[in-house]
Amino acid sequence: MIPLLFNLGMQELLIIMMLILLLFGGKKIPELMRGLGKGIREFNKAKSSIETEIKEGIREAERKEISNKTED
Repeated sequence: MIPLLFNLGMQELLIIMMLILLLFGGKKIPELMRGLGKGIREFNKAKSSIETEIKEGIREAERKEISNKTED
């Protein structure tokens, strides 16, 4: 059997998809998926921004450490 997300089987995924279809209807699902995609993009953008800031901080700390060693 193909390993699926969160170790769910095909029957469980089918039931979940049917519930989503019943709750939101066919017209709302594309709108929900667009919102989900937008949220994931914003999360990844924020994550990249934080990673960049951390790397810059590390580089700056290393430069200060090197300059302090050369002054001594």
